[in-house]
Amino acid sequence: MVEAHGSDDETQDKTFIEEPAILDKYKAAALIADEAMKKAIALSVPGADIYAICQETDAFIDAECKNVFNGKKAKKLERGVAFPTCISVNHVACHYSPLADESVALKEGDLAKIICGVHIDGFAANTAHTIIVGGSKVDGRKLDALHAAHDALRAAERAIHDGACNQDVTQIMQDVVAEYECNIPEGLLSHIVKKHCIDGNKVIIGKEVAGQQVENWTFAPGEVIHLDVYVTTGEGKPKQAEFRTTVFKREL
Repeated sequence: MVEAHGSDDETQDKTFIEEPAILDKYKAAALIADEAMKKAIALSVPGADIYAICQETDAFIDAECKNVFNGKKAKKLERGVAFPTCISVNHVACHYSPLADESVALKEGDLAKIICGVHIDGFAANTAHTIIVGGSKVDGRKLDALHAAHDALRAAERAIHDGACNQDVTQIMQDVVAEYECNIPEGLLSHIVKKHCIDGNKVIIGKEVAGQQVENWTFAPGEVIHLDVYVTTGEGKPKQAEFRTTVFKREL
């Protein structure tokens, strides 16, 4: 798994504009991540065990990574899971990837948030998707949350361009979510991505509250950002769950 490498001087890192081969690695990782997500979604049916889905999806990623950049010069490139598959259900926001003896089965109508990630040579592409297990139709506040998250993501994507500011994106996402009378959870950050680093120092905060502000910065060509968009029908104040922590950062 790739992690923050806070001591690096990010201004010295090359972008895919300066080194086009970097973009090829991001693209290859993204293609595998998309296929892995499709697999995880297909496996997420009523009665399916979350641990088993996560393990099978991560194994798929490892296998597929061996089929790209496998020439003599590139064979030794590090590759594999950039973020372990997690399936967080209903009120659980994220990072639920249980051990076998602590897992649970998905149920019809569960709102499951799936995330997985792939890296090639440390350049990571993470992907996420929310589904209703069993394909049941939803309405009411659950539907509001789904629409709010989707529209906030699309609005954020349009707001990120050369010369725009991270604070503009924060405000746009909050405005969209407010239309559905929902909230963005506090403490949620989207990070700039570098080699071997999925949570760089430049961030977009989902919701600014007292004591939780971030430094302003302006987007520049060549930057890669992983957008994390979460929406809740509650107050937006996350709390620590009682589940065992199973997702850790790699220490380089």
